[in-house]
Amino acid sequence: MEVLKKPHWLKKRIPPFQDIQKVKSILEQTDLHTVCEEARCPNLGECFSRGTSTFLILGRICTRDCGFCSVEHGVPILPDDTEPERVAQAIRKMGLQYVVITSVTRDDLPDGGASLFVKTIRAIRALDAKIKVEVLIPDFQGDSTSLEIVLKEGPDVLNHNIETMVRFYPEVRPQANYKRSLELLKKSKQLYPQMFTKSGFMLGFGETQGEVFGLLRDLREVGCNFLTIGQYLQPRPDRLPVVRFVAPEEFEEYKRMGKEMGFRAVASGPFVRSSFHAFEMFKTVPIRLSP
Repeated sequence: MEVLKKPHWLKKRIPPFQDIQKVKSILEQTDLHTVCEEARCPNLGECFSRGTSTFLILGRICTRDCGFCSVEHGVPILPDDTEPERVAQAIRKMGLQYVVITSVTRDDLPDGGASLFVKTIRAIRALDAKIKVEVLIPDFQGDSTSLEIVLKEGPDVLNHNIETMVRFYPEVRPQANYKRSLELLKKSKQLYPQMFTKSGFMLGFGETQGEVFGLLRDLREVGCNFLTIGQYLQPRPDRLPVVRFVAPEEFEEYKRMGKEMGFRAVASGPFVRSSFHAFEMFKTVPIRLSP
């Protein structure tokens, strides 16, 4: 397939190296990975220059090989029990008050890595109980016990990305399941109705407006509170190609639709990513949902 030329609205200014060096230095000192780097996020420079990042726990090798993702796939090493404390150290050095923790998918572990999410949340709150924690979790292969382990720790936001329309799952997320991801969000809300739930998806695989509307409806039906919608950008040559670059005006239309459907906050735009400006989204709503 012919590689599409990026439109003018997909050009992004790269901050001076010295502006992002502080975060890079802290990550090197604490020997940590970020999804910003591993997933080749286009917002890396902006986030690092603002003194923040999204921490990637459970190593940097994923057991799945999704068609859109540049995170390395292979056989991972055993989890490192010192990782949660190193995350807390990095947070202290960065002075963060809102933290996003995500992970590679670890289908090789009995609990999918849920216990390390718990240890990381505890390490952060031991540092400062006022820090808000958002966890962007994998689907744990549908294991409700693993999900509940994380939920019981009370993260401020439970995030799980649906990623794309159900039609594209065989190519985009071949080892995942659309209904399973929706069920995870639904169960989270059923068990902890006062906890914010969040999800996100990409545009650019050739979806129709009707499919986007259907996905919005599915996410609202499972009680999802926060939504992010962004443009898929091919991270490397062996990943799926971009079928269409979506204009900013169309993203605005989906934002409007999402707000009308009842999402409490919607971020929609070409460069929007799941954890991009996450604190700003969190601050737009009350501290807790009404029971």
